[in-house]
Amino acid sequence: MHVCGRTDGQEDTRSRPESSHIVWVCCGPISLPDSVHMFLREEDRRTLVCKCESLPLSHALTLAVRTSGPGGTMASVSSLADEVSCPICQGTLREPVTVDCGHNYCRACLTRYCEIPGPDPNEPLHCPLCKEPFRLGGFRPNWQLASVVENIERLTLVSTLGSDQEDVCQEHGEKIYFFCEDDEAQLCVVCREAQEHQAHTVRFLDEAAGPYREQIQKCLECLRREREEIQRIQSRENQRIQVLLCQVATKRQKVIFEFAHLSQFLEEQQSVLLAELEKLDGDILKQRDVFDALVSEEICRFSTLVAELEEKLEMPARELLTGVRSTLIRSETRKCRKPEAVSQELGQRIRDFPQRVLPLRREVTTFLEKLCFELDYEPAPISLDPQTSHPKLLLSEDHRRAQFSYKWQNSPDNSQRFDRATCVLAHGGFTEGRHTWMVMVDLAHGGSCTVGVVREDVKRKGELKLRPEEGVWAVRLAWGFVSALGSFPMRLALQEQPRQVRVTLDYEVGWVTFVNAVSQEPIYTFTTSFTQKVFPFFGLWGRGSSFSLSP
Repeated sequence: MHVCGRTDGQEDTRSRPESSHIVWVCCGPISLPDSVHMFLREEDRRTLVCKCESLPLSHALTLAVRTSGPGGTMASVSSLADEVSCPICQGTLREPVTVDCGHNYCRACLTRYCEIPGPDPNEPLHCPLCKEPFRLGGFRPNWQLASVVENIERLTLVSTLGSDQEDVCQEHGEKIYFFCEDDEAQLCVVCREAQEHQAHTVRFLDEAAGPYREQIQKCLECLRREREEIQRIQSRENQRIQVLLCQVATKRQKVIFEFAHLSQFLEEQQSVLLAELEKLDGDILKQRDVFDALVSEEICRFSTLVAELEEKLEMPARELLTGVRSTLIRSETRKCRKPEAVSQELGQRIRDFPQRVLPLRREVTTFLEKLCFELDYEPAPISLDPQTSHPKLLLSEDHRRAQFSYKWQNSPDNSQRFDRATCVLAHGGFTEGRHTWMVMVDLAHGGSCTVGVVREDVKRKGELKLRPEEGVWAVRLAWGFVSALGSFPMRLALQEQPRQVRVTLDYEVGWVTFVNAVSQEPIYTFTTSFTQKVFPFFGLWGRGSSFSLSP
């Protein structure tokens, strides 16, 4: 701690400091300008004792504007502002200067006042307030007053912005100006001077809020990033939900359609089977009528013979012996006919009837397998990629149909385009999941069509060998036969030539399956292990050969 060395009331007359602090150093009560000192209470004057330390002038002014109630701060600051107004312009002092008599003016105002010519050029200048003469160069800058003006303006701004009741100390009713870093408490002037905060770090509200604003800004940026991430997740998941809803809607329509088709088929089959049963019923009744007629005739004939013999038996001996031999011969030679109520052919038809239900059972089994398959595999809405198409392939505008042509198209070469193999890939590709798509093949004029999948790194330039070792899993449909393009091409024995081929891909299991989409006859299945993206693959050769992708 320094020793002051100044007499009581001596004022520091150093040049204006860089900061907005004024040092009033003395060995006794701190000396303040009259404009500030007049607002201090007696107890405040007694507490301000010099310790040879710097006292922020804003602190002194804060003490000066203390009142007994929460509404007095604004009035006190306003009174202070009136004390530091320029008598010439009536505004707040700007660059205040003091003349010999002690009055203060704005430098610019006083300079303009001195430039006004008087009636006598030799007459000295007079103070506009007290008319005391002063020399032209006799005014000097008042740095202390300039600092007072600066801090009064600051307090005026604080008072204006924070004049609500919530900015008032609940304990003392004073305006809150400070923040205690240690206790994280907002303080008024009285709280600031309390013993409990003497050793604490206390700052003005704006000064204390600065670091916290930076922390809040960083936290806000972090939270905004998190919010954006959540919004991205929400958007992505909403899109996924929409895709799933579309898939469910598609499956619902498929179930409705397939069951309606099955219901119609079952009704037709029911009508056919019932008609056959009705015919069997009629045939049985017809044969029953014939049988009943024959049996009745035989019963009548035998009843006549029985009656004749019974009558003969009751006759006397002479009458019994008359013609007895012929009667016995006629009765003994009369044989009973044994007709069948139901013919063997009709009985066989009845026994064979359950066989008529077997195709129906197979049809229902096929329906269930097809339905399970279509619900399990997601239809892939694929389209052809013109960037990969060989120049001899003509693609439709919607990129869902291709036709072979011996005329080369004006297609710019690129790394993705096939230059030797007349092939084309589909857009997109797959890296997971189960997918299926339909290909309708038209080979009415000959030629061949290749359908399958290929790896992303399949050879595009030069000769392409269509086999699994080269990343190609496909079948070739030609005029009259179908071949599986394995390590060695293998001609397949099929019941009919496919015109619509359904290709199914199970990426995780590693299956590529080909089925006749019309008859549901299996064509061929490749088994492999996929390690990269695969694309639907198509090839054509021969004039007029074409294919199209079923919607």
